[in-house]
Amino acid sequence: MKPVNGVGGFFAMSLDTFVFMFKPPFAWREFLLQSWFIARVSLAPTLLLTIPFTVLTVFTLNILLIEFGAADFSGAGAATTSVTQNGPIVTVLVIAGAGATAMCADLGSRTIREELDALRVLGINPVQVLVVPRVLAATWVSAALVPVVTVVSLTGSFIFSVFVQNVTPGAFAAGLTLLTTLSDVIVGVVKGALFGMAAALIACFKGISVGGGPQGVGNAVNETVVYAFIALFVINIIATAVTFVGPR
Repeated sequence: MKPVNGVGGFFAMSLDTFVFMFKPPFAWREFLLQSWFIARVSLAPTLLLTIPFTVLTVFTLNILLIEFGAADFSGAGAATTSVTQNGPIVTVLVIAGAGATAMCADLGSRTIREELDALRVLGINPVQVLVVPRVLAATWVSAALVPVVTVVSLTGSFIFSVFVQNVTPGAFAAGLTLLTTLSDVIVGVVKGALFGMAAALIACFKGISVGGGPQGVGNAVNETVVYAFIALFVINIIATAVTFVGPR
């Protein structure tokens, strides 16, 4: 029954989190501190991780297009992958690997030191003062990083396609808006926000439910990464299917 209890506890904490988002008082100081921390530890790794992702996808796509004699459409493919996939996925991989693990370790340490129990004794709900600011911070930072990663990915795609695979610059630029519209950009940002929110919820739940002392905190951090990545790909599959199957 332990896995079932864990799933039930996660959804209960998530429901409490959404309720306390709209219930004063709001921990503004904690929110600003967590936003700055997540942005600081995620920005540089996210931009660096964007480069190999971009090169891999563009290289494979351009080889296929060149074989078909349609290299002039490489811009359309690069824009679609950068906006709908590379931007949200690269962003949340770093958010989950850096920001979420730090959240889990912090809350886990507070849990085993019984700080959360002390807050409850004082009549303070840990979800309201600790979980809500972290979830909102991870959500908006993830959404804000997606456009930055998308721009870097498109720039890298242009440089690699034009200077390495000899694609015509004008044709590449003309194809950018062939398949990608403003709605795709909005969907990419929304996906990034959902990914960040899911990673933060998982991290906070593992942190406040940790047991077993310092070893339990380490195990919770490892589980956070695994569960966050699984949630990422599940949400991505569902969101992508809804986006492309629904009306465009």
